[in-house]
Amino acid sequence: MESDAINKKIDLKLGRFGQSEATAPSAELVDKIMADTGTSSFERLSKQEPSCWFGEWGVCCRMCYMGPCRIQSARFKNGVTRGVCGATADTIVARNLLRETVGGAASHGEHAFEIAETLKLVATGSIKGYEIKDREKLHSVASRLGITTENRNDNDIALDVAEVTMADFSKMDGMPIRWVKGYAPSSSIKKWEKLGIVPSNSLNPIMNAMHRTSMGNDADSVNIMLADLKMGIIDGYSGLTPSTELSDILFGTPEPVKSIANIGVIKEDYVNLAIHGHNPLVAEKVVEWAGNLNEEAKKLGAKGINLVGVCCSGNEVLMRHGVPMAANEMQAELAIATGALDAMVVDFQCIWPVLGEVAACYHTKLITTMPYVKIPGADHVEFNVEHADEAARTIVEKALEAYKKRDPSRVLLSKKVEPVVGGFSYESIVKLLSKIDTNEPLKPLINSIVSGDVYGIVGIVGCPNPKLRRELYTERMIKHLLKNNVLVLVTGCIAHISAQEGFLNPEKVDEFEIGDKLKAVLKLLGETGGLKSLPPALHMGSCVDNSRIGMLVKAISEKLNLEVSQLPVIASAPELIAEKAVAIGTWALSIGLPVHTAPELHIEGSKAVKGILSDTLKNLTGAETFTELNPEAAADKMIQLIKEKRESLGLPA
Repeated sequence: MESDAINKKIDLKLGRFGQSEATAPSAELVDKIMADTGTSSFERLSKQEPSCWFGEWGVCCRMCYMGPCRIQSARFKNGVTRGVCGATADTIVARNLLRETVGGAASHGEHAFEIAETLKLVATGSIKGYEIKDREKLHSVASRLGITTENRNDNDIALDVAEVTMADFSKMDGMPIRWVKGYAPSSSIKKWEKLGIVPSNSLNPIMNAMHRTSMGNDADSVNIMLADLKMGIIDGYSGLTPSTELSDILFGTPEPVKSIANIGVIKEDYVNLAIHGHNPLVAEKVVEWAGNLNEEAKKLGAKGINLVGVCCSGNEVLMRHGVPMAANEMQAELAIATGALDAMVVDFQCIWPVLGEVAACYHTKLITTMPYVKIPGADHVEFNVEHADEAARTIVEKALEAYKKRDPSRVLLSKKVEPVVGGFSYESIVKLLSKIDTNEPLKPLINSIVSGDVYGIVGIVGCPNPKLRRELYTERMIKHLLKNNVLVLVTGCIAHISAQEGFLNPEKVDEFEIGDKLKAVLKLLGETGGLKSLPPALHMGSCVDNSRIGMLVKAISEKLNLEVSQLPVIASAPELIAEKAVAIGTWALSIGLPVHTAPELHIEGSKAVKGILSDTLKNLTGAETFTELNPEAAADKMIQLIKEKRESLGLPA
């Protein structure tokens, strides 16, 4: 059959479904998905190759119906240099990049707004089923936002926090977004003020960005890229940060927790229900109702309900409940192909449409929950916070019903699992460090950086890209960084990759080739926290939880009275996929962090845009972007940048 030929062409045995042979589920399971469904991410990728280089270089314009127009001048002499309207490659690339960033900022912004709306309903007593679980975090957030807490009850404080957050989206007073003032590094704010890009609300710049990039508007690539930086600020402080902080108020601030990871967490003798997506409002309720209905599963002959996490919802429920990590977004279809997954509930973001088709090949129920995320073939259970318990109960009951239809002859399970320790929030890191220095908890980490025991820090974020999974890009890059005493922080689906490889397992600290200095720091801090060691890489949560890294960077920057761009800290999106990752990277650039991407951003067709991101930004925010498709070379480039920053600070290089 055709799928057999494709299998041979792309050789799935090389990095079985994007994992090393040591950690991959059984080879038979990878063959099974092709035999049962005739499709997989690698198979679909093979049919798209080679990619259209006009799209890859960002020089395809679809903004009007005189086109599409494709600019050739970047690659061909005497080629097409302008679109029908006269737009150049610089204009087209800049417009396309800004629209990508808008897509990411809008996604994270809506996420934050929904959490803020829920907090308001909780504060006013308008809904049941959700509550304020972290009073300390509530008061901390209020303080940062300039909200009075003294002699006030928690509901009144929470109402103010929610209303300030929601007002940031549309207020018209001309003053900076309150979350920017409370959470952005002070040195970054000063630079933004000089550039005139401090947003006063979130929705107007999003609307303006879509307007200015439509046909017949802004054609100045520099002007467009300033708007792009502004969009990064909006992503960071109207999307990522409030999403994380308000979720902590409602569901609790994570502390390190032990669990397990890999496809093997799906169990034959349980009702298996996967939570996939990004919305903790859904995930928390499903966890609750899985517990409530656990006895119902036993009545069906199962040992109970086994919850497993996929993608960023998997990170959320790992951090707060220790739910095992089953799969990254690319592996979601593989989890279904085990034949033992009874249901997968999804909400928004990173939900691949093919899941409906794959689930239809088995007894698995794919359950959508958001009115704006529906998938052909899926059951839809409308989820809103006013009726959250009813929806969550229905979701779990659908998993129980599906279990009755499971065909044991079609089940193929892996036994491979990897122990993990995850859930390192900013607060938990400070708490751990305070056991060494109560008065100045950041001092032990800063001292380690100054001495070179921690040579630098790299935050690694994003998704698994099939284009680079076959090369095990992320794993190789992390190994090279660890070898050179670089502290690695991971979020999102990169965290799933790290968990499966063993980077989140403290027991593996002696198995990987980790620099002696870094290893000593990990062991010291681990023993301080009651572990053998900290894991080789620290799990800091879901995609929006990149804000936790941002809080750590802000704290170090202001403690040392240094600009963020002076710190030996780098951001990396080593398997870039989504517009959300572009927005996160733009936020990192805005505060002054160098950003590595692979594959390349869609900017290769514009010398002007490439020059702005790789050179001009150094004089604006102190940041730069670079691309490197070889993972070891990418790590070496980061190490070189860290070395340069250390030298400029007079630190041992």
